[in-house]
Amino acid sequence: MNVNGLVPEGEAEGASVQAQAKLCQRILVVDEDSDIRLLYANALAQPGCRVDAVADGAAGWEALRANNYNLLITEHCLPTLTGVELVRRLRAARMDVPVVMTAVRLPAQELVRDPVLRLAAVLPKPFYISQLVETVKAVLCATDRPRESVQPLPDWRNWPSIATLRLR
Repeated sequence: MNVNGLVPEGEAEGASVQAQAKLCQRILVVDEDSDIRLLYANALAQPGCRVDAVADGAAGWEALRANNYNLLITEHCLPTLTGVELVRRLRAARMDVPVVMTAVRLPAQELVRDPVLRLAAVLPKPFYISQLVETVKAVLCATDRPRESVQPLPDWRNWPSIATLRLR
């Protein structure tokens, strides 16, 4: 059952209803490349895990407004709305969704200048799909609690840095 690492190793096939409910995760992937969207969706698809994928920042914003997600994975260079702009809207709407940003060219200066973005992780492209799966697993484990679409924002200075996330 541990094909891509989202289900803990040693988990019995007949897991309890509580354990199954704990594994229910909803992930949104935003990337303009249809092959990448499909690759990510297939790699992250697990029982109890739903992966939605859209092609641009505007569609990503609409999906975020319409649904409750446990994680957003977004490319930075997107048509209509960049990944950073998408995350800014997300934070301005007080949506407390962890974000993994991917990019060939990361907007390092923007990320440093704008701490309100609070990215959970950054993956410079190219990366191995196993790195994505491990990063997603680490972020979801670090934020393993029910999420609502709107929550008060905690003080960003108390958030762990990307470097403190441990991959398991």
